[in-house]
Amino acid sequence: MISRPALRLPSLADIHAARERLRGLAIRTPLIKLAVPRYESPVASHELFLKLENLQPIGSFKLRGAGNAMRRLDASALQDGVCTASAGNMAQGVAWCARELGVPCRVIVPDKAPAAKLDAVKALGAEVIPVPFADWWRVMETHDTRGVPGMFIHPVENHDVMAGHGTIALEIMEDLPDVDAVIVPFGGGGLISGIGAGMAALKPNARVFAAEVETAAPLRASFDADEPKAINRIPTFVDGIGGASVLPAMWPLVRQVTEDSIVVTLEQIAEAVRLLVRHGHVVAEGAGAAPVAAAHTGQAPGARIVCVISGGNIDRLVLATLLQGSLP
Repeated sequence: MISRPALRLPSLADIHAARERLRGLAIRTPLIKLAVPRYESPVASHELFLKLENLQPIGSFKLRGAGNAMRRLDASALQDGVCTASAGNMAQGVAWCARELGVPCRVIVPDKAPAAKLDAVKALGAEVIPVPFADWWRVMETHDTRGVPGMFIHPVENHDVMAGHGTIALEIMEDLPDVDAVIVPFGGGGLISGIGAGMAALKPNARVFAAEVETAAPLRASFDADEPKAINRIPTFVDGIGGASVLPAMWPLVRQVTEDSIVVTLEQIAEAVRLLVRHGHVVAEGAGAAPVAAAHTGQAPGARIVCVISGGNIDRLVLATLLQGSLP
């Protein structure tokens, strides 16, 4: 395994610097109130707000982390281009930024990654390298990309990536200073670590919760065991969250800023996708809808809850199936 220095949470200064670095690349996404009829809201006492990262140019929040990390690199670091390991959204973020910088991009993807996301990556000019999920996860754990040229931009274990994601916290606090809780989809921990670090600096009494799907909830298992745990992951239409384990390097960071993990079912996420379309006119992928499903369990306390809609890159056939009331 490649030796690496210990990760640390981004400081508020790191996050403010990231916001300046991202100007002209990532947009300042809107925060809107989700108006749901009382008879459809399981938790009527809560006001739900949506942080619409699905409106980023690539359809997900990953542009913030990829952009901050890559705009910090000098020309010598980019001479062989860049590479990343991603099931789709980070791949698009890195590919988008590589195109902006005029450098080659290669993406290592699990061989069952969604075709819609891979098509978008290829359209941005990146080379897609499919491998079995176990090999892909090994890259995530070891950072070992031997045979794949380019500076490796880890989608999670990267301080600058987390700082980029932390800019979401700045915007939430500017738009809703009296927020009580923020619910964040949990994939590898980069998003919740960045947002959590920002919220801890700006409003320490606001609680940050992770949203996980029942078929792949490594953070829940890790909280229960008080150590990073591997799980038996079951692939589903919720492809943007749910790794094989909590990465050991991320565990101390995630544990520091996360109140708890709220685990929801596939049906609850499917209903959240439908509810977002019906009442928010918002298209979210499964991972992006998970925080809304989590909020509706009532496990996150507070009157004003922000749900981070992390992305909207959902296959059209999957979305059609969900809107018809079935699971894909």
